[in-house]
Amino acid sequence: MSSSEEAAAPVRLALTGRRILVTRTPGQASQLAERLSALGATPILIPTIEIGPPASFAALDAALAALSSFDLVAFTSANAVEAFRERAQLLGVTPAPRRIAVVGPATARAIAAIGLRAEVVPPVFTGESLAQTIVQTLLLEAPGAHILLVLAEQAPATLASALAAAGARVTVAAAYCNRIPRASLAALAALFADPSKVPDAVTFTSASTAGNLIALLDAAGLTLPAAVVRASIGPVTSRALADLGLPPHLEAGEPTIAALAEALADYFHAASRRKLY
Repeated sequence: MSSSEEAAAPVRLALTGRRILVTRTPGQASQLAERLSALGATPILIPTIEIGPPASFAALDAALAALSSFDLVAFTSANAVEAFRERAQLLGVTPAPRRIAVVGPATARAIAAIGLRAEVVPPVFTGESLAQTIVQTLLLEAPGAHILLVLAEQAPATLASALAAAGARVTVAAAYCNRIPRASLAALAALFADPSKVPDAVTFTSASTAGNLIALLDAAGLTLPAAVVRASIGPVTSRALADLGLPPHLEAGEPTIAALAEALADYFHAASRRKLY
């Protein structure tokens, strides 16, 4: 084994014996769980978020009926893409947007999976970067462009406001909502009430997973122990944790599942090395 391989080997197994709480939706947790398992961790899957329909599909239905009127359709998550596809199928609409923008690679893959192609992908996978990229690639030449945003019902107005400020005509269509899965309350209560079961770390992949975990723990009369490592997927999630008074111990180098798992491995590898010296 080369010296570089010897250096990399401990990092690859840096999570051996670590119990990591995964808070993603049931349909999305497996990817992160698999990566953590490959690094030696024991993933604990308790979702703090579930996907449901918005209070009304009226805005999305109207947008689908007039899709050709939009110069660009922007999706802020893979969930938005899937909800968009399901609603279009239900209404008998074949979606063919002129141009598509997405917040990052996971959303781009979701677009490709339904036979479409994302032309606009920001260099940094955040809503702020997406707004800047749309401004640079579309609005500088066509400031009055009509843009459809397909997103979660509770999504902040940051993206829409930035595009409107740049001169766009913005239509916002809620495609789904993020809900707190009440069934997770008992599981979280059992996990955190017993000191021997408390995980070494908890992963947060969105602002909603952060807020919902704290809400569920509050409902159980518990708090997140300070010793539990808080791992954030990116700056938006980190800000949400900071606003809750729980700034993350680590943040992924880029807001992807792979980078989050790698950041956890690096964190615990460094922690184990500190104990040796």
